[in-house]
Amino acid sequence: MPSFFDRHADTSDRWRRICAGMVLACLLVTSGSGCVFRRMTIESDPPGALAYVDGKEVGYTPASFSFLYYGTREIKLVKDGYQTLTVMQKVQAPWYQWPGIEFIADNFSPQKVTDRHVYRYSMQRQQIPPSNELLERGRSFRSQAEFGQ
Repeated sequence: MPSFFDRHADTSDRWRRICAGMVLACLLVTSGSGCVFRRMTIESDPPGALAYVDGKEVGYTPASFSFLYYGTREIKLVKDGYQTLTVMQKVQAPWYQWPGIEFIADNFSPQKVTDRHVYRYSMQRQQIPPSNELLERGRSFRSQAEFGQ
């Protein structure tokens, strides 16, 4: 029959093992401080165009910003003297951001990972017709309106 001291020693060893396991689990959870930063940069030719992503202003090109979700984004570039450019841009997820794998990459990666996407767009100069052509078109429209045609 075990003595009182033997039973106390068994209980104390069990608590030490439980505490050590809890400390080890906490270390494992907190040591996986890996995180994936998603960063998108929009560049334009010429630079300095006002950029909108999904209807929200993100700044003048080159514009960089963080994002959370992949998928198709509406990118709009506006600059005086140039035609407004609207593009539906697909932002592709890398393999380590696929569902399932993403949880591990976001929470247990041993280092921080930055997923960078850079998109470059060329804007076209705005075509302004010569003033004499505009005047002629205006006269034509006026004469059509006067005669009801």
